[in-house]
Amino acid sequence: MIIRPNFGVKLVVPAAASKLAHNSPLVDYALNGLERCWLPEHRRWSHIYHLDGRTSPNESIPRSDVFYTLNVLLGMSRVAAIPDGIDLSEIFHRNALLLTKLPVRKYAFGMALWSAAELGLEMPEPVKTELRAILADEARWRSFRAQDLGMLLTGVVAQARAGENEWARYARPLYRFLKDRFHSGSGLFFDAPFGFRRRFSTFATQTYLSIACYQFGEFAGDPSALVMADTCVRNLVALQGPQGEWPWFFDAQSGRVLDFYEVYSVHQYGMAPALLEWAERFGQRGARDALVKGFNWVLGHNQLGRAMLVPELSLTLRSQVRKGELTTKVPRVARALRNAWLGSEERLIDGTDVEVRFECRSYELGWILWSFGRRADLPELTHNGAFGA
Repeated sequence: MIIRPNFGVKLVVPAAASKLAHNSPLVDYALNGLERCWLPEHRRWSHIYHLDGRTSPNESIPRSDVFYTLNVLLGMSRVAAIPDGIDLSEIFHRNALLLTKLPVRKYAFGMALWSAAELGLEMPEPVKTELRAILADEARWRSFRAQDLGMLLTGVVAQARAGENEWARYARPLYRFLKDRFHSGSGLFFDAPFGFRRRFSTFATQTYLSIACYQFGEFAGDPSALVMADTCVRNLVALQGPQGEWPWFFDAQSGRVLDFYEVYSVHQYGMAPALLEWAERFGQRGARDALVKGFNWVLGHNQLGRAMLVPELSLTLRSQVRKGELTTKVPRVARALRNAWLGSEERLIDGTDVEVRFECRSYELGWILWSFGRRADLPELTHNGAFGA
């Protein structure tokens, strides 16, 4: 389904933008969960906190830990009351420096730019040097995936907003590359600039590129960027599942859902709200209702009728997945290829064939902090009884 906007650049500043004097129960829930994911010997948050009862639940993968930690720090920039013992500057610099030593994806550098700008911190010089090399060589951009491009564009815009003008010159070339190579006529975004794989995009693809377009469009006063973001959001809302599920896999070429699963909790309570906050600011009808509906999926309004929360640990359950697909992507890939070839649109399956992935990742809690750290206008979510008094 393709929906074209009747777009007017009308900025609405909701109560969401207000600075709170204290944390909501939702934000404190996420902060308490992050305490369990903390790796004190490394000064970072973990890749996975396993919820299957093992004695050592935290699993560390350094390159992932570092990116997730930068994502958490981004969220911390919107938290009114930071817990004692968290030195944001020290944690940032320690982990940002590791970007030059670990085999991280380019999007991790974008997240470093973004989080540093929001926290008012200086980027370490070795990281700046590596970033200059990435951004100056446009031939290297051909290898970017959507998340790389979205994060880098968002990061350079955030830095430019913060007064770091060195990065501003990269914003328009990155946006032009996005517009030329990632924008589909369906209204959704491609996952890569070239190749057969590019049409198979994810919800994350749509989120990161739409946020980047909103950010750039507002910063540069470019209505074309705002139109692209707005069109993508309208189409995502039209494709949202009956109980608020955000589909995972799309055919960006046609704008169809290829597979709803996995349905990830972080999309429901974190990444979609981050995107929909922008849509609300520009007066898009239906954005707020879609946000609330998606969040309520986490609270138990879903196929399994269970909350995707672990209250005793202040953590969340990662996803709902088709049975038999917890450890393999092969059936999902085959299904996507078949649906793309046949022109089929995937629907939700019977709930008896769905199970839960018992893990939580620290960046997921970081997105809660970012999306709700400053929201005072959604008490039915931020002060819901599921998160304590």
